[in-house]
Amino acid sequence: MNYQVAVIGGGPAGMLACAVAASGGKKVCLIEKNKVLGKKLLITGKGRCNVTNAAPIEDFIANTAVNANFMYSSFYSFTNEDLMSLLENEGLKLKTERGKRVFPQSDKAFDVRNVLADYARKNGVDIIVGSNVQAINRTDSAYELELSGGKKITAMSVIVATGGVSYPLTGSTGDGYRFAKELGHSIIEPKASLVPLVTKEKYVSEIMGLSLKNVSIRLLKGKKEMFSDFGEMLFTHFGLSGPIILSASSHIRGEGDYKIEIDLKPALDFKTLDNRILRDFEKEKNKDFINSLDALLPKKLIPLIVKLSGIDGRTKVNSITREQRHALVSLIKSFTFSVEGKRPVSEAIITSGGVCVKEINPATMESKLCPGLFFAGEVIDVDAYTGGFNLQIAFSTAYLAGMNA
Repeated sequence: MNYQVAVIGGGPAGMLACAVAASGGKKVCLIEKNKVLGKKLLITGKGRCNVTNAAPIEDFIANTAVNANFMYSSFYSFTNEDLMSLLENEGLKLKTERGKRVFPQSDKAFDVRNVLADYARKNGVDIIVGSNVQAINRTDSAYELELSGGKKITAMSVIVATGGVSYPLTGSTGDGYRFAKELGHSIIEPKASLVPLVTKEKYVSEIMGLSLKNVSIRLLKGKKEMFSDFGEMLFTHFGLSGPIILSASSHIRGEGDYKIEIDLKPALDFKTLDNRILRDFEKEKNKDFINSLDALLPKKLIPLIVKLSGIDGRTKVNSITREQRHALVSLIKSFTFSVEGKRPVSEAIITSGGVCVKEINPATMESKLCPGLFFAGEVIDVDAYTGGFNLQIAFSTAYLAGMNA
């Protein structure tokens, strides 16, 4: 089978890239190893699919944690506004939520997948599912793709959009890295990014399931602040998770004494919080300490805070000293956990690492080593924080790859 463009990988990047490539009348095929397209897309955003963010493009650059400069051309060539217009023109109604995160109005990732797949079909793409590309062979004038079952496809240009290695059950098993390496590319070692953190403090399991909103965190390496954020987080049986923790994980690289410092009351400075606690204590002079924090902290958190404060829970609040109260304020303002490590890459939302950006033309997504070979999406060594930024990376790079292939 002969094509002008072959796209490998039927995720968001692959579906858009093939549609864009075919929109100019080219003969294009999309090859997906699973029996359905967009398998990983269907689980993003807890099945709701945060397709992009409504922030200015400058914010996309700021929220790209790795190789942000590489993304200038693609972010400006196919913006979030361009993506939203395309999706809505194809019949997908969108809505913008807190943090400028953009979702389908239906809250169904299936609808996003279906619109992208239909867009590809409408542009005349031949979609081949359930077929695994086993090798890409470069010839003098084209590329020959060896497929499972002994099939072969010849294409003038190839777009590799195979994803990373996170969520391997969805088909992200690192095939693209192997193809790129066999064709002479350097691969930055794939590691987990946007992944929950394991803490050394095992007592975190006492508050597993507790979700906090409107808290701030700082990621410290030794005494140096590596990252800070404000928003939502979650305690688990092994450690910490939730949006701001996942973003922090992007900044944990290599060995080091990493800590997450949580400010449970970021709207109140030390003195204001101290005065607030003092007023609460004065209202309930004869209450036990353990029963005096209901108005200040989530119920599930109180027993652990009391234990860590060093104040006996049965102490009457009118006998708590100023020093003890200040220690309590410090604990609430700096609830700290030591990071033992990250959860496995198989649990990561995205993969950090991939095809080295120095070997890819940022204006076209074409390989600098192999003319006619293009890359799009997570297979490239670029990643961003949560909030729709990573899917926009996939779509923006896919657009450039499709246009230029």
